[in-house]
Amino acid sequence: MKMISVIFTEIIFFIQNYMKIIRIWYTNIKVCSIITVLAVIIQLLQRGEQMFDLDLKSRVPIYEQLMGNFKKLIISDVLSKDEQLPSVRILATELTINPNTIQKAYRELERQGFIYSVPGKGSFVASVEKNENIEKLIKLKLELTMLLSEAIYLGMKEEELIEMVSKISIDLKGEV
Repeated sequence: MKMISVIFTEIIFFIQNYMKIIRIWYTNIKVCSIITVLAVIIQLLQRGEQMFDLDLKSRVPIYEQLMGNFKKLIISDVLSKDEQLPSVRILATELTINPNTIQKAYRELERQGFIYSVPGKGSFVASVEKNENIEKLIKLKLELTMLLSEAIYLGMKEEELIEMVSKISIDLKGEV
């Protein structure tokens, strides 16, 4: 058991030191699922985060939690454009959840434009087209306006709102 731990530690050390080389090399030959999973795990470990934060006791369905986790990884550029996502089977085994749940999350992420599927190849992170998101941005602005109005009505101060926006912006950029 100790030997496996030492080997795993050495693999992590190797990948951390050669992450850029591995990324460039694998980008040219369509990223292998297991390397993608390892690279994402390493990047998140460097940030001190877990890859997926799933609460099985939550009232929020697991597929929605998965979607939220993938959106967070995509928005924060941990998963970059055209990067292959882990296969449904690998992710189901890794997270010990039903593959249909993962497939549902992937289907919904594809519907929302975060990922795209290539038959026989897998699912990949979609590029963000500014023109395609205009309608979605309008809807989000309306929702945000309603939420901010309610927060102000309930007593939240303008400084608190600005601080929250600044914190979110910093978190997304990965700055400390």
